[in-house]
Amino acid sequence: MFLKPIKALLLAAVLIVPAFTGWLVRELATPVGGGSSLVLLDLEKGRSARGVVDGLRQSGLVRSALPLKLACRLFYPEEQFKAGEYQFSPPLKPKDVLFQVFKGRIHLQPVTIPEGLAGRDIGELLRPGDEEGQAAFRRALLDVGLIADWDRRARDLEGYLFPDTYLLPRKATEAELVAAMVAEFREVFDEGRRLRAAELGMSVRDVVTLASLIEEETALPEERPLVSAVFHNRLRFGMKLDCDPTVIYALKLENKYAGRLLLRDLKFPSPYNTYMHPGLPPGPISNPGKPAIDAALNPAAEKYLYFVLQGDGSHRFSRTLGEHLDAVRNYRGLKK
Repeated sequence: MFLKPIKALLLAAVLIVPAFTGWLVRELATPVGGGSSLVLLDLEKGRSARGVVDGLRQSGLVRSALPLKLACRLFYPEEQFKAGEYQFSPPLKPKDVLFQVFKGRIHLQPVTIPEGLAGRDIGELLRPGDEEGQAAFRRALLDVGLIADWDRRARDLEGYLFPDTYLLPRKATEAELVAAMVAEFREVFDEGRRLRAAELGMSVRDVVTLASLIEEETALPEERPLVSAVFHNRLRFGMKLDCDPTVIYALKLENKYAGRLLLRDLKFPSPYNTYMHPGLPPGPISNPGKPAIDAALNPAAEKYLYFVLQGDGSHRFSRTLGEHLDAVRNYRGLKK
């Protein structure tokens, strides 16, 4: 007496399950939308899977919410989507939309940090016209815990914001931006560079400070090892470095830089003023790139003690004060 109902149920299952499966596969595999317009969808943290699907439907990325809700239960029962901004380029298959969301493939934008910028300048570059954002960036620079194991003397992250192009979410916080740059610095300043610093008797902070001076003094790749040689030689002989960019940095810290360096500025009282104090300044004056760091670690085998700018933007290097004074007179003649 039970055979007929059982047979009916089995027959229904045989017919319904394939039909349901076929319908779900078609719904998930049929592209939705058209045109060339990109769709940006911001999925907030804490949103349920149902809320995510509803947001996709409202954005026109899927026709119906039901197939996606069923797919979530079937294929992503224990997974959580990653909050963030997603970029979609219709037409898209609903299954691909779901995959992108649950695999956390959020939209990233390139952010380029040029070599040689000071921390506050980076903040202005990243948050132009946004005083609150710039202030938040300056606060993030004080998170010395990101570098404390390498530099116990650090009072901020100046010098450790590695210049590069980063792929970051558009709404990345200032703290996330700073953390990404410090993480890249730690990646670049690898074990080989740390061993080389130890060979020179220099700390990581010493190398980055010297590299920041080299970065500011010349933009010519072939000159970096020569500038490095001058500074290494002067440090070895106990001579003052007489580095103009350190004075400019000191003036900027006090908001007293007028746009050009004057003779009286060379007596500006600051521990960063290398015309007044021998040795390296207290810390980096900018955030140097890899070439400047490598130049600081590998000075040219030269006995130069001086260099002066020439008319074409390059520098003339000298071993004696007499040679240097001749080069200075020549430069002044070119200026006239």
